[in-house]
Amino acid sequence: MSGNLEEGVRHDVVRHRYELDVDGGLAVAEYYESDGARVFTHTEVPGQSEGRGVAAKLVRAALDDTRRAGFKIVPACSYVVAFLARHPEYRTP
Repeated sequence: MSGNLEEGVRHDVVRHRYELDVDGGLAVAEYYESDGARVFTHTEVPGQSEGRGVAAKLVRAALDDTRRAGFKIVPACSYVVAFLARHPEYRTP
């Protein structure tokens, strides 16, 4: 587990994902590491919690933690691609 994550978000290092307990289950942002980067491959939020900002909270915490750990951010998931388009401060040069 990493410290300094947004409230409720945890980093499951073994499963290569960030998690957040929400109504209806578990929201996850999955990644793999390659050449100094975390490649975010999948973000999922249970249907009951969609549209409530859960994915944004989860992805923001994951990207903040990724940057703190010194990794580049590589979006391979459509949600992370869209998040980066809305939040250019997270883009890696």
